[in-house]
Amino acid sequence: MSPDVSFGERLLQEPATRAQRALATRVMATALAAVEPAEAVRRALRREGDRLMAGEREYDLARYARVLVVGAGKAGAPMARAVEDVLGERVAAGLVVVKHGHGGPTRTVALREAGHPIPDEGCVSGTEALVELVAASGPDDLVIVVISGGGSALMLLPETGISLDDMQRTTDLLLRAGATINELNAVRKHLERAKGGGLARLARPSDVIALALSDVVGNPLDVIASGPTVPDTTTFADACAIAERLGVWDRLPASVAERLRAGREGQVPDTPKPGDPLFERTQTLVVASNELAAVAAVRQAEEEGLRALLLSTYVEGEAREVARVFAALAREEVAHDRPLPRPCCLVAGGETTVRVRGQGLGGRNQELALATVEKLAGLDNVLLAALATDGNDGPTDAAGALVDGTTLARARAHGLDPGRFLDDNDAYHFFEPLGDLLRTGPTNTNVNDLLFVFAW
Repeated sequence: MSPDVSFGERLLQEPATRAQRALATRVMATALAAVEPAEAVRRALRREGDRLMAGEREYDLARYARVLVVGAGKAGAPMARAVEDVLGERVAAGLVVVKHGHGGPTRTVALREAGHPIPDEGCVSGTEALVELVAASGPDDLVIVVISGGGSALMLLPETGISLDDMQRTTDLLLRAGATINELNAVRKHLERAKGGGLARLARPSDVIALALSDVVGNPLDVIASGPTVPDTTTFADACAIAERLGVWDRLPASVAERLRAGREGQVPDTPKPGDPLFERTQTLVVASNELAAVAAVRQAEEEGLRALLLSTYVEGEAREVARVFAALAREEVAHDRPLPRPCCLVAGGETTVRVRGQGLGGRNQELALATVEKLAGLDNVLLAALATDGNDGPTDAAGALVDGTTLARARAHGLDPGRFLDDNDAYHFFEPLGDLLRTGPTNTNVNDLLFVFAW
């Protein structure tokens, strides 16, 4: 079933505008449906009797004493349920850590709800139970790992001497400094037990199949959920350099700085690297990605009668700077019918960052949308949409926001100044009274963000 993408209850006076927004929501809903986690897992795992096919490998289920299912992420519940659907009674036990409110019915696999993006005690206790289950596996067991966006925060087990509070403070410092997911995870992998190949090390000598729903630009396996089942390409030196470059080194908790410094000096073993034999019995597959969602959006737009173009799935950078580019694309369409003749839809994917300076509420997609309001003012028949595919843009109940040529005029009629709200990182309270927040509810998937420019 396609997620229900909707905007506020504001009544639109122009029938053309209503139709345009309805078309845009159909395109977004199709993109989300294409990366529905359970279906993605069923595509990746195929069973014929005792033969289980995953990727290029075949597994003989008759030789395993137990099949265990573990993992972490916002999409963990439907992914675990899909594994149960494929393997049925062969699943002996399991535990998956999911974000609060992202649970769902499972038969054998237990679900633990925990905090995201700032981890809480539920993350630690859930990961402790998960690690205990994996560490007890043996050479006659098959461990299936389901990982998705949010897995880095949810699968959290700090190394000795580092507290949950230390991890919370470190995560918050890095996020507020504008760290990318790659940078954030490079640091996390050197502070915790299950990340950076740690889970594969704990599972050895079991066979391991990891199924990943990618929320990282370019799908690097060692970054998705901090790469629990793959070799780590980053080092302690990299983690130290990131903290220094972002200007947070002197504010890190003492336990964190001490471990990173000790690792850089060779006093602590680094994470397992490519070529380590512990990965010989481990296979990691990306089952859904931003590209899959973006391609589905393009196809739906074409079915709706629009010319459509996928610009890139590698969009990164400060949300406000990326906003300048997409506002320019919208203006180019209106002025010159480029890069596509209208009616058209331009699609892009990726993940931006926000440097938090104010005290407001919002997320990177809402911030990006807010930064385009003045640049799109007065343009006819243009609509920009910024969407978080997990349904939660930042710590809000919105997935993103919509902007069109009337947004600025409507905002001023409400006494809202977009510049002031942008200065306070308060995009949520700017768009809420306008009815221009996108709301999907939790989608139980997460493949980064999608950006759309519609022009008629």
